[in-house]
Amino acid sequence: MADRPYNVLFLCTGNSARSIMAEALINQWGRGKFLGLSAGSHPKGAVHPIALELLKKMNFPTESLRSKSWNEFAAPGALPLDFVFTVCDNAAGEVCPYWPGQPMTAHWGVPDPAAAEGSEVEQWLAFRSAFKMLDNRIKIFTSLPFDALDRVKLQERLDSIGKTHPPSDPTQ
Repeated sequence: MADRPYNVLFLCTGNSARSIMAEALINQWGRGKFLGLSAGSHPKGAVHPIALELLKKMNFPTESLRSKSWNEFAAPGALPLDFVFTVCDNAAGEVCPYWPGQPMTAHWGVPDPAAAEGSEVEQWLAFRSAFKMLDNRIKIFTSLPFDALDRVKLQERLDSIGKTHPPSDPTQ
């Protein structure tokens, strides 16, 4: 595994917001050690406009981001996956395809910002909150001492990351 980047797939039902943001985040913070991917069990077919605008405002590349089915990553010849993280409760409860590479898995549930109702400001706040939660978890994940952890300890760490929340913002 160390001869190439770790392939990390983030799953969500619609693959329009949370998993897309997670893909962009790990590609940024993984610094070539990780290849971020995302998919959905029932992809919307388009990235949510607020997710795209937020990523652009934060100076993340967005050109290659697209909503796609998880079947792309289960097909013959697909990239071997090292890690698969569900970021929505619906995807976590679904029967997943067989993933090539026998990846380690964990559930990192994040509230769905695309389901936020209310004013435009309230919707943006939901996206910022999801972004901050994913950003925090991915930074923890990418800083793990992978070479020093056996599979059991690594699984414990992956599971505990899914329970972390971003540090409180004293300005809020």
